[in-house]
This record gives sequence, C-alpha cells and structure tokens, in this order.
Amino acid sequence: MPEQRTRLFRIPPHQLGAAQSWMEHGERTPVKPRLAASVVLVRDTAAGTETYLTYRGGESPLGAVAFPGGSLLPSDEELVDWYGPTPIQWSAYLGIDDHQIARQYVFAAIRELFEETGILLAGSDDSSVLENNRGPEWMAAREAVAAEDESFASLLKKRALGVRTDLLKPLSRWLSPDFAHRRFNTQYFGAAQPVNQEASLLTSKGIWGAWKCATHIVQNQDTTALGDETGQELAGGLILSEITVPAVPVTLEKIASSKGCIAYLSHKRPLRTFQPELIEQDGEYMLQVQTNAGTEGGSAQRGR
Repeated sequence: MPEQRTRLFRIPPHQLGAAQSWMEHGERTPVKPRLAASVVLVRDTAAGTETYLTYRGGESPLGAVAFPGGSLLPSDEELVDWYGPTPIQWSAYLGIDDHQIARQYVFAAIRELFEETGILLAGSDDSSVLENNRGPEWMAAREAVAAEDESFASLLKKRALGVRTDLLKPLSRWLSPDFAHRRFNTQYFGAAQPVNQEASLLTSKGIWGAWKCATHIVQNQDTTALGDETGQELAGGLILSEITVPAVPVTLEKIASSKGCIAYLSHKRPLRTFQPELIEQDGEYMLQVQTNAGTEGGSAQRGR
C-alpha cells in the first residue's frame, strides 16, 4: 500500500459560512451530489509539463480556478460512434457497476472539454483525431453545444466523427465535502493536447484560461499569484487552496512530480475516491484529505 499523507487545505471564503453552520449545528444530511466530469489537459514544454486551467464563476463545486469540466447532462446518453474502450470496460476502469453511468462520465468529459477549450477528442475512426479545431465554425459549434441548442452527439454525427475514448485516462474521483451547499461527485480524467489543436476560451462564457506550468504553480501555491492573474475580484488576493478545491493542488503536485505528460498519463494508479473532511484546527476551519505520498511517472522535473 502506498504511504498515506495527511493534507490540510484552507476553505474558500464563500464556503466559510456553510462550514461554520455545519460545525455549530451538528452534522445534517448532505446535499445529494450531482455527477460531474473534469479533464486534466496536459502538454510538455521546455519549462515543464503544463495543464490548462480556467476561471469559473458562480461558486462552482469544481473551484473558482479549475480544470475544464461540468455536470453530466441527459443528452450525454445519446449514442454516437465510439472508438476505444467500451462502456463495459470503462465501467470496470471506474469501478462503477452501471456501465451506462460510466459511459455518460466518459462522454461528458469529452463534451465539457470541447465546450470549454475547443479541444475535441474525436475522429473518423479509431486511429484518427480531429486536426484543426480553429475558426468561427468551430466556435459556433461550441456555443451551440454549451447553450444546449444542439446536442454534442448531433454535432459529432453531422461531421461523421466518433469519440476517441482511448485518449482519456481515469485519474481519481472526488466528492465535495458534506457541508457544501452545492456538491459534485466528480470523475477526473487526464488527456494530452492533440497535435494541431489549440485551447481557447468559449466566447460567450470564457473569463480567463491559460496553460500553466504545474511545477511553477506548486512552488508558488502559498502566494496570490494565480488568483491575481485571473483579474477577478473573487480570486485576487487569495492563495491557491482558497480559489480551488483540493483536487486541483493535489493533481498539480502529481503532474509536477512526473517526468512529462506521457509518463503522467501512463502511470499505473489505483482509482481512488477522495472526500475532504471538515475539521477545526487552532480556531480555523480546514479541509483534511488523505493522499498518497510519492511521485508519479518518474522523477520530478525542474522548470527552467
């Protein structure tokens, strides 16, 4: 068994009231979490492995600064051409008895990545992937899917594309803490940026998004640098754990400890479910998480 490490994270300011109420009034029945999927998109650069982060408004259960992702939708049940592991195989990978739910997790992950970044993990067969995702036509397609004016399945069918599920790697599952007013049961996946595809913000909803070096963020996680960079009032002046959920810094540390994005994505890891626990320490409410110690995918890399 890997060595366990106890981690403590600060609580985002907007959640402090809910945390205090939960502690003062005793435990109650938590809000039922919505199923969600999120994709850790990575690429290698001279400075180290980078991942794409975005700013999310509306007190998202994924965090104010997060990896692309969102809730599963009823339309994620629509059938499309499917390349890679089957839903039954994904059910085994994710430890989910219902292969339909496993299928929706995978499909939602690919859909959300497309909506929020334009990266499309799809091709015309099991060995091809879309080569160009730029231009007004593709932005219009993203807008239509995001507004639910057109289903993602319909978009793929019109373009004779199928989802490349083999380009996704399961990472971990995270449950929002019990005290939160909005909760997600989020399956995190990893994926490498496809050649000739570029990430960009959705015109109508995008606020801030950027490729960030994981090592650099980890080294500066106790500063307000990332929050200040977003230019958003609710993130400025706050450290990393106050603008993210614990899944984000934990994942960033794993990326930073790996020897490149391929090593990170191919690393053999047991699929674990994490849920931060609310505790009080020295008069301050904190989130406590048990994580695995050690590196992933080889030696830690140094940014230059």
